[in-house]
Amino acid sequence: MSEPDAGGVLVLAATPIGDLADASPALSRELGRADLVAAEDTRRLKALAARLGVRVSAPVVSYFDGNESDRVGLLLSALEEGKRVVVVTDAGMPVVSDPGFRIVAAAAASGYRVTAAPGPSAVLTALAVSGLPSDRFCFEGFPPRKGGERRRRLASLAEEQRTMVFFEAPHRLAAFLADAADAFGADRPAVVARELTKTYEEVVRGGLAELAAWASEGARGEISVVIAGAVPAVGSIADAVEAVLRRVDEGERLKAAVAGVAEASGLGKSELYDAAVAARKGRS
Repeated sequence: MSEPDAGGVLVLAATPIGDLADASPALSRELGRADLVAAEDTRRLKALAARLGVRVSAPVVSYFDGNESDRVGLLLSALEEGKRVVVVTDAGMPVVSDPGFRIVAAAAASGYRVTAAPGPSAVLTALAVSGLPSDRFCFEGFPPRKGGERRRRLASLAEEQRTMVFFEAPHRLAAFLADAADAFGADRPAVVARELTKTYEEVVRGGLAELAAWASEGARGEISVVIAGAVPAVGSIADAVEAVLRRVDEGERLKAAVAGVAEASGLGKSELYDAAVAARKGRS
């Protein structure tokens, strides 16, 4: 379905996660041309605009977790009037563990254009400096606050092979890392990235149990935790070949079956492919 010709535009504008010098020119431009600004904290937005030397002439309304649902109607009405609505949160990109999802979903469903002024991201910054595999990763946001729920969530991720990125509050960091050590193993490589891009930035690397002991002494500031994914268990070549042939019998192409079983078993694709070809020949 095409977007309306005369509709408004919803802009998600990323703000600095620490160092104001990281603010993009696009952020300043969008704040200056907005018809309506929805800010997680209106006072912080006005202070940021002043520091950037940007005059925000548009009305500024609050848009935070507590009133996000109630504000959707107001923002949709502005879009219906053809206005440019800019959404900003306190730090980083709106929607990513911050307000924004509800208005994006509503605007998209109504056919309005949704775009972004990209900028700093704590998720990607933490992943980049972690030194852990970044070719495949997943963002898990804030884990549950209650211990039982948190442990169940971590247990469900025990076999996740992608690098995982979490946010956590300073006063829950030690408990989170201890629970992660129980779920993933004490020696699972991890990184705690604290106060990224700020004056007291700190990146601490180690096994989960080691990091839990470090965090028990106290940590402050905005915290991201990056945890290595699970290493696939290497299965027997005979079982893997049987799994490949079963998938082929069900209609899957040989190369695709080999790739899927190799990833799940930890075996090399070339070795498994040769063994499967030999097994198929042995059948005939």
